[in-house]
Amino acid sequence: MKILIAPDSFKESMSAVEAANAIESGILKVLPSAQCIKMPMADGGEGTTEALVLATGGKLYRTQVLDPLGNEIDAQYGILGNNQTAIIEMASASGLGLIPLDQRNPLLTSTYGTGQLIQAALSHNITHLIIGIGGSATNDGGAGMFQALGGTLLDKYGKSLSYGGGALGDLDKIDTSGLDPRLNKVKIEVACDVTNPLTGEFGASHVFGPQKGATKEMVPLLDQNLKHFANCLLNQLGIDIENVAGAGAAGGLGAGLMAFLGASLVRGVDLVIQYNALEEAIKSTDLIITGEGSIDGQSSFGKTLDGIGALAKKHKIPAIALVGRIGKDAEIMHRRGITAIFSILSEPCDIEVALQNGQTNLERASENLIRLLEGFHYEK
Repeated sequence: MKILIAPDSFKESMSAVEAANAIESGILKVLPSAQCIKMPMADGGEGTTEALVLATGGKLYRTQVLDPLGNEIDAQYGILGNNQTAIIEMASASGLGLIPLDQRNPLLTSTYGTGQLIQAALSHNITHLIIGIGGSATNDGGAGMFQALGGTLLDKYGKSLSYGGGALGDLDKIDTSGLDPRLNKVKIEVACDVTNPLTGEFGASHVFGPQKGATKEMVPLLDQNLKHFANCLLNQLGIDIENVAGAGAAGGLGAGLMAFLGASLVRGVDLVIQYNALEEAIKSTDLIITGEGSIDGQSSFGKTLDGIGALAKKHKIPAIALVGRIGKDAEIMHRRGITAIFSILSEPCDIEVALQNGQTNLERASENLIRLLEGFHYEK
């Protein structure tokens, strides 16, 4: 039996690589002779760098950057096997997971570290840069990223703008003349699964601000500041970005990357599928086992399971998802190509316990799944 193992990461529990290994262990307990093909997946968020570097035989690097609150941390980026393409995750430098719950405040958090990661990647003489922008802690429109790359943002007094979404309301002048000239030679693609505009009811601040620590009072201020930022881009640079699909991704980093760096937004899962040749592997497989921490109706909007489901449906291969949480409207994913969905939890427990026992639970669920499938082959 040939089984393709293609999970995403289970956030705060295990990486996609660890998840793939756990699924394989469960399979081999029942079918030691099974041919397991492991392809760790991602959709632009956590694990995208590792997935693409692994798929192409590239190399991981580490560098010092500033986290969302300005503290120095160690962050990761990768150079793919062709030595021409770099991959970074903004979450590695500017992610929500880097900040303790009681310190999350999008008025203060900045994408400056993401700009530093881009600079580090440029030092490898690349011609192509892929940026995954899932999991952000920020709402600054990419202003910090722009400043780290040599751009200048000034208030009405001619002083450099301070960092964070709260400072955008003071923006008076944008100067792009100091941007790193190496950016002109690089094609930039942004791995993104969000289509929200920059501002308004469905914009970055209203939809994503609260999960980043924004209070009810902060949300309208953050939205107002992003609108002011968009007006400055339009009036000074002639770039109308406010209502472009994806501009609101990562607290407006999508807008900043498109406006300042000429980046294009693409579905993250499609990029990973392209680089790891997933479709070719699916054609010759008997079964696909995928999974991630949570599945719900939103999973159909460009998430990893949606990309895998589409290929499974196209090639008529059964695809089974093992997940931590089955949320509202998850049944939509059956129409998207996911044959069946199973929770890996073995007993009621707190989220902390579930995260801690993720690999054990996933291995057990994988083993039981294969035992079930094997049961249909027993002779009566």
